Amino acid sequence: MTILHRRAFLKTAAIAGTTAFALPALVRHASAQTRTLTVASLFGDDKPETKIWFKIRDLVEAKLPEQFKFNIVKNGALGGEKEVAEGVRLGSIQASQSTVSWLSGWVPELQLLDLPFLFRDAGHVQKVVEGNVGSDLRQKLLAQNFVVGGYINYGARHLLTKEPITRPEQLKGKRIRVIQSPLHTKLWSAFGTTPIGIPITETYNALSTGVADAMDLTESAYAGFKLYEVVPYLTETGHIWASGVVYYSTAFWDGLNDEQKAVFLEASEEGARYFSQLIVEDEAGSVAIASQHGGHVLQPEERDKWEAGAHGVWNEFAPIVGGLEKIKTIQATV
Repeated sequence: MTILHRRAFLKTAAIAGTTAFALPALVRHASAQTRTLTVASLFGDDKPETKIWFKIRDLVEAKLPEQFKFNIVKNGALGGEKEVAEGVRLGSIQASQSTVSWLSGWVPELQLLDLPFLFRDAGHVQKVVEGNVGSDLRQKLLAQNFVVGGYINYGARHLLTKEPITRPEQLKGKRIRVIQSPLHTKLWSAFGTTPIGIPITETYNALSTGVADAMDLTESAYAGFKLYEVVPYLTETGHIWASGVVYYSTAFWDGLNDEQKAVFLEASEEGARYFSQLIVEDEAGSVAIASQHGGHVLQPEERDKWEAGAHGVWNEFAPIVGGLEKIKTIQATV
């Protein structure tokens, strides 16, 4: 080998060596760009509360490949809605979805969406949250470290009991499990019950051991928690439309660039629409499963008495949610 050829060989080898050493660094750098977000769901793979995150994950990964890894923790392993909300607010959990009831402790104005017998149907709710009311509530949630990706609808809440109850006076003296929310407590107190705040993950045991006699919940979640085993009667009161949000922690959100934020928002909004479709299908399946296991669906009697008892809540919470005139305007929205 000539001196000239040897110098060329050594130069090529040096470049190759440098490249070889650089490759692991490049791999490490690429890996460092993948951010993991922990997402909490109360249910398993087959329920809308988890399927929505599979949908959002797929949409995000399609547009931002290898930038995010979704760690979807299911079956309430990270706690109930309240514990998860606290985790999201503190940044230890990056995302989840929740009924607005659980978030009203931080944003009392959200109780507007929980007012009993205010909304006619899911379409009525959707029109309200897509307007100024929804925008205003988004900003109030943001001030409490919750970034709203989209509004979702869990369906109507119905009464679940151990014995048949179709008239409001039959509730008197019962112990009823409620969401730990002032509005829900006031609502059921109006019917002569003793409200008991219990996390959803502890509700089955509370009902089976006699700590509570009744509760209210959506039809979709009824079978998800196998509650037909302990409260086999579902009375379709439809007293509250359970609005909710897909939400992220501000600690996670503030670390995203503008493109990533846009992708997550678009994916969340599409996921929210997908969730609403799944809920309708899941309600029918849930009622069928409950019926197969001894559950019974009842229709309320004397509906005017149910509504009269509940409307006292409107007057009490009007100063908190923006006034009685605002409530009546929403009621008249078409």
